[in-house]
Amino acid sequence: MKVSVIGAGNVGATCADVIAHKELANEVVLLDIKENFAEGKALDMWQTSPINMYDSRVVGSTNDYSKTANSEVVVITSGLPRKPGMSRDDLIATNAGIVKSVTENVIKYSPNAKIIIVSNPLDVMTYCAYLTAKIPSNRVFGMAGILDTARYKAFLATELQVSPKDIQAVLMGGHGDTMVPLPRYTTVGGIPVTELIEKSKLDAIIERTKKGGGEIVNLLGTSAWYAPGAAAAQMVEAIVRDQKRIFPVCAWLTGQYGLKDIYLGVPVVLGKDGIEKIIELQLTKEEQELCNNSAKAVKEVMSVLDNMNVVA
Repeated sequence: MKVSVIGAGNVGATCADVIAHKELANEVVLLDIKENFAEGKALDMWQTSPINMYDSRVVGSTNDYSKTANSEVVVITSGLPRKPGMSRDDLIATNAGIVKSVTENVIKYSPNAKIIIVSNPLDVMTYCAYLTAKIPSNRVFGMAGILDTARYKAFLATELQVSPKDIQAVLMGGHGDTMVPLPRYTTVGGIPVTELIEKSKLDAIIERTKKGGGEIVNLLGTSAWYAPGAAAAQMVEAIVRDQKRIFPVCAWLTGQYGLKDIYLGVPVVLGKDGIEKIIELQLTKEEQELCNNSAKAVKEVMSVLDNMNVVA
């Protein structure tokens, strides 16, 4: 089995490294447009195999998509990273062209692959890949909710001084400031989080989660990579091992939650066929309004992409 990661920057390299360490594929291909960049990173990773005791072979390639042929899953991280003061929307013109080109090459050599998009702005780049790939939407989806939920859980674990392993949470909506954490569906060891933390502190954690990406950018001067890379690798694991995991994933909606023709974060069952089911929660009126507002923000950026005519 082969898994390919397109883009050997911080997020892509981290994702490939986690995939190799977990032995999710016999071969992990890391591809980048920069000469010898992926080859160098792949060689460095492969040389950790005798230390970390794994067999997955890591291979690097400079823009030679033939090496990705017949991949079971392809993770696309290519694109310009976000800089301080730059919104995700600012990235759309450059990254749409990149994602379109990458997707065309991916489909050429791996027509049956499941495609995970990590490039920003996430929801709209997933839409761009879907329009380009021309394959069923259950095989093209975005990594956002797992990352956002991980940040939410990490903040809760710190505040409550508990293990993050015991926290379950659901988060919906777009990847950005309009995301919708759902405290009503958040538990710690099966206990509703609202019984363990006062509302003001929980609200503060939710707001911090919404701005989680920006917080990292302000600290580092560039986007996060450890958590996004690991989140994408967790999606790969659910697919290649057919785990049927329930994850929040950026998925194409066809009427669910009263929303249609939009990529938005919702809980799904993720398995060998990609998105095997979209789960519809019984949202309160307030929760539904928050999702509608998030969808409206995503639709606006989708319209920008449509008007640019990047994808024929």
